Amino acid sequence: MPHPDPVIDWLLQTDPAIRWQVMRDLLDAPESEWAAERAKVETEGWGARLLACQDADGQWAGGAFFPADFTPLEWHQHGQPWTATCFSLSQLREFGLDPASDRARRTVAQVGAHSRWDEGGQPFWQGEVEECINGRTVADGAYFGVDVAPLVERLVGERQGDGGWNCERASGSACSSFATTLNVLEGLLEYERASGGTAASRGARRTGEEYLLARHLFRRLSTGGAADARFLDLLHPNRWRYDILRALDYFRAAARLTGARPDPRLAEAIGLLRAKRREDGTWPLDWALRGRVWFDVNEGPGKPSPWVTLRALRVLKWWDGVGA
Repeated sequence: MPHPDPVIDWLLQTDPAIRWQVMRDLLDAPESEWAAERAKVETEGWGARLLACQDADGQWAGGAFFPADFTPLEWHQHGQPWTATCFSLSQLREFGLDPASDRARRTVAQVGAHSRWDEGGQPFWQGEVEECINGRTVADGAYFGVDVAPLVERLVGERQGDGGWNCERASGSACSSFATTLNVLEGLLEYERASGGTAASRGARRTGEEYLLARHLFRRLSTGGAADARFLDLLHPNRWRYDILRALDYFRAAARLTGARPDPRLAEAIGLLRAKRREDGTWPLDWALRGRVWFDVNEGPGKPSPWVTLRALRVLKWWDGVGA
């Protein structure tokens, strides 16, 4: 499907996981067209490749958070591995595997029956102890049709006094973190999209959003400086990591669900995103996480990234289209 915009044309030549989102979010194609392309995620490209890595019991790499053969030495020498069940499910959600497909339904049931968290042996869909992990579990569960209401209720009750979340709360942290807050917000948004949410979950999502907005998505309240220089470097897949594009894409998705207008406090991050665009109209991958993966979906840091470019273009289309 050639397109006169060379960047759009480049994106359309990549993978079904990219193409269907380009069709929906950038080209405003009818659902019948992008849904047909989305269905290919199960049988072609990255989605099919990741599904082919699945264990017979429905897990990936034999574990919930860590591969079965993981050792602390691997983390020290090569970085955190990203091949276990939780990260594979999140990537399938990102690819857009149809949750109504037989393969998705079978996977959800198998993971529920066989996967247990490394931390305490809890059944997978009951969640772990860290809010960061549980936020992603809620997002994956809600997307794939699991009843995650008990885990949502738990997360709502684990908010910090400043309105966000921190996975170090159980260790005594009294303030929120950007990364944990965004992981939980994405989960609450997916839950709201699937079920309508509850008054408590919607209220918690608003306080979490305010935590990020008050900081213009990357600044410290105390000094006004960047809380972490990495927040301005664009990454994909993010896994649990935070950057301004991931946050902007969350606010775009939330507005798409609720009809909310863009908050003016996003403007600075939008400007930084525009400044990162290359002369050819694409955005590069600024850096990549260390650690074992099933396969790469980018060509490497410094190279144009289809994923970063897709997300950046749809954020700017939203921002420019509604008028901030």
